[in-house]
Amino acid sequence: MASQLLFPIDQIDRTKTLCDKAEIDRYLPQTGHMRMIDRVLWLSQDGTWAFGERLVRPDEFWCEGHIPGRPIFPGVLMIEAAAQLCSIAHTRLGRAKGFLGFIRCDDVVFRGQVVPGDTFFVLTRELSYNPRRFVSRTQGVVNDKLVFEATITGMVI
Repeated sequence: MASQLLFPIDQIDRTKTLCDKAEIDRYLPQTGHMRMIDRVLWLSQDGTWAFGERLVRPDEFWCEGHIPGRPIFPGVLMIEAAAQLCSIAHTRLGRAKGFLGFIRCDDVVFRGQVVPGDTFFVLTRELSYNPRRFVSRTQGVVNDKLVFEATITGMVI
């Protein structure tokens, strides 16, 4: 498992938005409570690297039940956020036609907690790609600390 970030994020201007919610709507079918990416801050020219953001709010659907009195952002939603960022990158470049779903998740490690009030940054790096399938390494970061990582496989469904 990686102990360092996939790419340096300290050089990315976090005040700039490459894709806001309105543009993300063009690339993702997930809406409402299941939208896990609030904005994309950076995408490499070839689309193989991406950096996105999720503001973890105290009024989210999972807060009351996961965990009562001490809400923790569920790991499965961290994975979903990473999968959505991968989908945005592939769809935005016109590489993927149709709905992208994730079909496999490997080498998952949770290294820290994410709680309401945190800004959850997601990093993705494409490992392989063909017109029907892609594999990406993903990470989640809060306060410049690695809190999650996984390898996600997605495909056109």
